[in-house]
Amino acid sequence: MAGWLFVLTLIAALVAVYRPFGDYMYRVVSGTRHARAERGIYRLVGVDANTEQTWGVYARSVLAFSAVSVLFLYAFLRLQDKLWLSLGLPAVTDHIAWNTAVSFVTNTNWQAYSGESTMGHLVQMAGLAVQNFVSASVGIAVAVALVRGFAARKSETLGNFWVDLTRICLRILLPLSILFAIVFMIGGMVQNLSGGVDVTTLTGGAQHITGGPVASQEAIKELGTNGGGFYNVNSAHPFENPTTWTNWIEIFLILVIPFSLPRVFGRMVGQNRQGYAIVAVMAILALGSIALTVGFETHGAGTVPQAVGAAMEGKETRFGVANSATFAAATTLTSTGAVNSFHDSYTALGGMMPIVNMMLGEVAPGGVGSGLYGMLILAVITVFVAGLMVGRTPEYLGKKIRAREIKLASLYFLVTPILVLTGTAAAFATGNNSTALNVGPHGLSEVLYAFTSAANNNGSAFAGITVNTPWWDIALGLAMLLGRFLPIVLVLALAGSLAKQQPAPETEGTLPTHQPLFVGMVAGVTVVLVALTFLPALALGPLAEGLS
Repeated sequence: MAGWLFVLTLIAALVAVYRPFGDYMYRVVSGTRHARAERGIYRLVGVDANTEQTWGVYARSVLAFSAVSVLFLYAFLRLQDKLWLSLGLPAVTDHIAWNTAVSFVTNTNWQAYSGESTMGHLVQMAGLAVQNFVSASVGIAVAVALVRGFAARKSETLGNFWVDLTRICLRILLPLSILFAIVFMIGGMVQNLSGGVDVTTLTGGAQHITGGPVASQEAIKELGTNGGGFYNVNSAHPFENPTTWTNWIEIFLILVIPFSLPRVFGRMVGQNRQGYAIVAVMAILALGSIALTVGFETHGAGTVPQAVGAAMEGKETRFGVANSATFAAATTLTSTGAVNSFHDSYTALGGMMPIVNMMLGEVAPGGVGSGLYGMLILAVITVFVAGLMVGRTPEYLGKKIRAREIKLASLYFLVTPILVLTGTAAAFATGNNSTALNVGPHGLSEVLYAFTSAANNNGSAFAGITVNTPWWDIALGLAMLLGRFLPIVLVLALAGSLAKQQPAPETEGTLPTHQPLFVGMVAGVTVVLVALTFLPALALGPLAEGLS
């Protein structure tokens, strides 16, 4: 009962902030006035804030900014021993520097190292923490650009990436992180320069970090933008997550931005009911995942779980099974990757759920920005399928889904499965699966989880696998890089194609995309696509382990 009350209060809080917070974000991304600090940044980088960009220029801006960020962060890591506040730590090795730079710039925050003995304070604060903000802002900016494509009428432009990036950082992520840093310190989280908390929950990403201001970095972590933590045990550490109510706040922050972004979508297209439909699909998938994860962990098979009433292995006793399982579902339904329990110790089917959550494309509600544009891609695929059923040219929000649009949507959906399944196969083909702690189905699950997490830019891990070898660092780095930027380019190309269209008027044959039927169809298409793509791999891993 306590576990379900925990979930119900989360739902109530998210419902309460959906409209006001969504409206605030809408005003941020659609406003025309620039703050003084923002104008200073535009002058510094030579940007004309009043000039809008075509989809190609917008995409090149995203890629150029991200490429420079990777190079800068890689150099930062390689030169750590020559920098101030290095704590005497050596330069980061080339393959770990590559993996870490790509990881944080792609908003994954996968960490193949022990932060407490690898990263100095300056690198943590001026390198990794900065990317927690800007990489998350990139995701929201791309989602907003796609929505502009739906809302536009015969337009060649999608807005200005540099304006979107600056506003999202300064007006959304930074204020929230400051506010909740104070809340976390009140809750007992430490604020110092010698160790501490995750930077990544607000923004979406990974497993281990150390050094840097604790509470402020935990706040940005928990906003659903990144995972990771100063300590290898992440949000199970009492310095990072002291009490059950800080645990509740962390989960709330993981979910609040992606669950509120559909309100921005509804406001921008001029139909709030469309936003309600999208958030309803997210909620259905999320509640189903949470219920299954909690259920599998509280009714785990085996002598010990049945004797104590639940599968307590790998759980923090401060939180218990239900709250830990809820955290596990929330962090993998989004692209956060922070953890407060050991996913590798979950029951076979309980451990399968975080993998499935990521395989869904992290759309329920998904990462900050990436969840919304992923769900809109699934909506496009759904109206296309519905159009085939009735022999009518499919439309979504008045925009026709023609050959070009469906090709872009299909390619978007195929990127991640190709990376996950190819990477997993390559690990076994080259013998690199030997770094897994286990053999048999569970060993396959550990490898599958690693590539699923990397390609979906999640950053969490089963952790029962050694991934700090050159092969793993390079392979997972490529999965993170391609898994982030190939879909972004496809999304922006789709946005550009939609923006050029003149919306068609609704007729009697137009599929209503705001009603329960469409909500159910999108949820069904999401599950079916994932099942068709990943069921064989799941059958060899967690399903085989669970049935045995």
